[in-house]
Amino acid sequence: MRITTEMNERLTRVSAGTPMGEVFRSYWIPAVLAADIAEPDSPPVRVRLLGEDLVAFRDSAGDVGLLDAHCPHRRAPLFFGRNEECGLRCVYHGWKFDVHGNCVDAPSEPPESQFRFRVGTLSYPTHEAGGIVWTYMGPIDRMPEPPDYEWLRAPATHLGVSQANEPCNYLQAIEGGIDTAHSSFAHNNDLSNTSHLRALDTHPRLEVDVADHGFTYASLRRIGGGRIYLRTYQFAMPFMQIRGGLITWQGDPAPYPVLHGHVWVPIDDENTAVYNFAHSADPGQPMEPGWFEEHEDEMGRGPRHFADGTHWLVRNPGNDYLIDREVQRTRTFTGVEGVNTQDYAIQTGMGRIVDRSREALGSTDLAISTARRLLLEATDEVAAGLPARGSDPASHRAVRAGDILMDAEEDWREMSKDVREARF
Repeated sequence: MRITTEMNERLTRVSAGTPMGEVFRSYWIPAVLAADIAEPDSPPVRVRLLGEDLVAFRDSAGDVGLLDAHCPHRRAPLFFGRNEECGLRCVYHGWKFDVHGNCVDAPSEPPESQFRFRVGTLSYPTHEAGGIVWTYMGPIDRMPEPPDYEWLRAPATHLGVSQANEPCNYLQAIEGGIDTAHSSFAHNNDLSNTSHLRALDTHPRLEVDVADHGFTYASLRRIGGGRIYLRTYQFAMPFMQIRGGLITWQGDPAPYPVLHGHVWVPIDDENTAVYNFAHSADPGQPMEPGWFEEHEDEMGRGPRHFADGTHWLVRNPGNDYLIDREVQRTRTFTGVEGVNTQDYAIQTGMGRIVDRSREALGSTDLAISTARRLLLEATDEVAAGLPARGSDPASHRAVRAGDILMDAEEDWREMSKDVREARF
């Protein structure tokens, strides 16, 4: 599918009233890490989502509110509000709002005034699962049931989540994530090792099966001896990838088998909040203490990689991601530290919104072209009042990914059936 300039606009713009903005408003989407508002009456946090400025807070009872960032009285910023006694109180005139946006107190008005009952503020529903606060920003009469991805059912002992923001449009972030071929190059962090699976075949054959949740796609790499390195992925509409970590790059069983993934959420047209997750592949094997922290550090998104307690990386386009040309010459393919950071360097280097009309897609770009097609179809379906693909939890609750070695003559769908079945 060739993407025209007009199609690119349709795909990438996400503010209210745009075709893709209405698609995202048909799903439950991540709004904030639960850890960022961990305690009742803790400080509120700023949230920007689909081009809207919001504020999130956890009230005295532990319920989460997601409100318009500005008080409806004089548009003062509620970020400076007092989070107290089951409400967020604006510090300008003391007006107080509960998690549903109701004005429960307006002390600058006369005691007998009924004015507060006619004044409320924008509030979006929230749902907490998997260490993330999710929200639904669409019409209430079309709100689907909350998401039920397998990783949301994994207990906290088996799951790790993080957030790392990226200064580019959500779609090029997604396309980088679902591009399996680039891992042979951008993520080759040991140029001296020519025996790892992704070095043995740098042009995998891709197959894609469209499904109710989005699509399943397979990367098949020929590794010699009549053997295939199979990696099956899941793309859950409109913004999630799930992949397996059951074997190492050398083809051995992983010491700790896990499932990984990302959720790419548009902050606005030119910035993306990337939620990263990993959970044990085996319900009987909890995550070892410190494992997720070490993994995130290796990816380039550990605590030391962020600026001033934010979710923005220290390595960024302004400092060229601190690329080391000597390391690039002698040790790694990119010279950029961290697998996650390597992706960001390439994706943000395309510009805030890439011009897809100038691309030349190849055979290993099948997942990318399929994602674009489904997203464009979704804009038409949502505009017609139809349910968005993958928004029904029944479509995605049993979905899982996996990776195995198999004989070349075997059918990958049959051989991977067991590793693609959810266990939580």
